[in-house]
Amino acid sequence: MALSFAQKEIIVAEVAEVAKGAHSAVGAEYRGLTVEQMTRLRVEARKAGVYVRVVKNTLARRALQDTDFACMSEGLKGPLVLAFSQEDPGSAARVMEAFAKDHNKVEVRLVALGGKLLDPSELGNLAKMPTRDQAISLLMAVMKAPVQKLAATINEVPGKLVRTIAAIRDAKEAA
Repeated sequence: MALSFAQKEIIVAEVAEVAKGAHSAVGAEYRGLTVEQMTRLRVEARKAGVYVRVVKNTLARRALQDTDFACMSEGLKGPLVLAFSQEDPGSAARVMEAFAKDHNKVEVRLVALGGKLLDPSELGNLAKMPTRDQAISLLMAVMKAPVQKLAATINEVPGKLVRTIAAIRDAKEAA
């Protein structure tokens, strides 16, 4: 069924709005997947905060035109599913990488992060990026380490004094 001009405008506006707020995007060829498999992909993506949409390439080019993902326009060829990370930069890559492992018919063609088109082989590196909570946790651990070492060093002075006095006491008792 052909889309009317108004429906096309709505799709372009929706994808453009999502792309403007997205951190990263992944485009993958989905040829040969069943409806059930695509539904599973959408469910997993929704759980991870990833917007997944199959859009005609001409509409996708228009939607991505004024966004950081305009670099993907030249690669929009063939049947592609677009996934946009909305919560953290690696979420779309994690979802697509996990799905591609289980379904060999899915082939990642486009990976974009921060206005740069990456090689599809970089998908694994993008997927390994920590989530926001993990990044904050790592930062806090790095910030906590010097304070913890200072406290341990300051605590060592009275501890060493107590051990020295105990050693003198034990030596006097033994004599």
